[in-house]
Amino acid sequence: MSSSDWSHKENPSTLVLFDVDGTLTPARKNVSQQVIDALARLRKKVVVGFVGGSDLPKQLEQLGDNALDMFDFGFSENGLTAFRLGKPLASQSFINYLGEDKYKRLVNFILRYIADLDIPMKRGTFIEFRNGMINVSPIGRNCSHPERDAFEQYDHVHKVRARMVEALRAEFADYDLTFSIGGQISFDVFPRGWDKTYCLRHTYQGGNDYEIYVHPDVKGHSVKNPEETVKILGDLFGI
Repeated sequence: MSSSDWSHKENPSTLVLFDVDGTLTPARKNVSQQVIDALARLRKKVVVGFVGGSDLPKQLEQLGDNALDMFDFGFSENGLTAFRLGKPLASQSFINYLGEDKYKRLVNFILRYIADLDIPMKRGTFIEFRNGMINVSPIGRNCSHPERDAFEQYDHVHKVRARMVEALRAEFADYDLTFSIGGQISFDVFPRGWDKTYCLRHTYQGGNDYEIYVHPDVKGHSVKNPEETVKILGDLFGI
């Protein structure tokens, strides 16, 4: 990651990489001025980046239209779409990985499964196609925030997403896919290895084998909310 681009920073060899939902912002909500100010102070000391499973437009909704100018690295869809100092880096495509026929079979199975689901409510956009993955939501991503909260509670009891993932793993065992349940209403589907560790390929030489929490040069911190993020940054970096 060494570069003259970072020479003005106090610790140019240190990368602080943030998740978005629950770390920089409340889930699917906007970043606070407190977090923005903390990031500006932090960026003077270290290299700063964000990574999330959402596509860039959704990340910009939460972090602001100038998010790519606020960070040294920006990683959408776990790093399948990546930016360095606001400029795009090489990207990958889920559709090219699978091929049209396999992708169509996967989508048809998901839509039939959701059609047969007996859950309290369904809205719209059950499959959201992204560059490096698909996001599947049994209730539909067009649900309101109260409906999102209600489904989360229902799913906690009835395990709708977990059971759907089990069915997909069994049906598509030969596709070598990962099914990642996260957030309140959905789960991501992507090729094995295309999780959030993928973004490290853009920041570390030979990063194909790096895993965020187990590599000796990486230290992970679990937080409950953006306020705790700011507190930990203060403890670690004195900002």
